Amino acid sequence: REAPNPKMLAPCLLRRVVLTVPLVLLVALLLVEPLRSDQEAGTAIPAESRPCVDCHAFEFMQRALQDLKKTAYNLDTR
Repeated sequence: REAPNPKMLAPCLLRRVVLTVPLVLLVALLLVEPLRSDQEAGTAIPAESRPCVDCHAFEFMQRALQDLKKTAYNLDTR
């Protein structure tokens, strides 16, 4: 078997670096993100004092319905 040609090794190493560096960065980001979220958890509003998503949606729909009723009433009175 022939010895590897140095000109052929360069693209192989380059390809390996190009594939490895983004993978290492991705793993680092995945590990760092939970640390940040734990540190910021103390500044968030506790879940007990926040209305649930369904409550927000219900309130939004109530306001939209009231606006529609007002608009319909205004059109009827014209």
